[in-house]
Amino acid sequence: MRQSVLAIAAHPDDIEFVMAGTLLRLIDRGWTAHYFNLANGCCGSMQLSREQCAAVRLQEARRVAEALPAEFYPPICDDLQIFYNAETHAQVAAVVRRARPQIILTHAPADYMEDHQNAARLAVGGAFVRGMPNFESLPPEDAYGDDVAVYHAQPHGNRDPLGTLVIPTHFVDVTDLIPRKRELLSYHESQAGWLDATQSMGSYLNAMVDLNAEVGQLSGKFRFCEGWRQHIHLGLSAPAFDPLQEALGETCLRSTMA
Repeated sequence: MRQSVLAIAAHPDDIEFVMAGTLLRLIDRGWTAHYFNLANGCCGSMQLSREQCAAVRLQEARRVAEALPAEFYPPICDDLQIFYNAETHAQVAAVVRRARPQIILTHAPADYMEDHQNAARLAVGGAFVRGMPNFESLPPEDAYGDDVAVYHAQPHGNRDPLGTLVIPTHFVDVTDLIPRKRELLSYHESQAGWLDATQSMGSYLNAMVDLNAEVGQLSGKFRFCEGWRQHIHLGLSAPAFDPLQEALGETCLRSTMA
């Protein structure tokens, strides 16, 4: 069986913030990676028009996918228009069926903005209908029934929208990958000024490192980590299916705290 991992995020740079280290770990172990941002990033600028911004951010995201390397899937909607509806569900299901992943990495189900939360719902929905031949994806793709595990990344700030600290079920060691993560995130250079102006991230690169450092502290073992919570197996896999832990071995700590 081909070992395949699909990252489904809301915007260009989200994968790099919270998922890229885990992708790199899996790629190093021979997994085929797939890279899918649902929105085009058109609202991520104080200077560029929507069309100009989307074009710049598309180029930045393609550069990251090439560098990983990962198969790139183009965005399907504008920023702040990621909605859980029939058409978008069918589009995401098509990508899931095409990639045929054993692992899907996506956002936290409760995060600081709706695009992230809806992306997580769509990722789970796409995984759930992957094997239903009577569910029509857009474009049409053949259904497949293999087990899949969905893992939710840490919410931004490592806290849910009410400020409660979120404890992962899985800690992936990215200590030696921090320079690589910084490099991949730096490809989104259009976001340096935007994140400073709108979210007080004077250095978005350092913000990523700080978030990984906090997750590392939570692990009690690794200096820098990406954290994950595994979605319940119902409708997705056998109860004990945990391909992330199996694939990453000593670099993935299964938490007993969550």
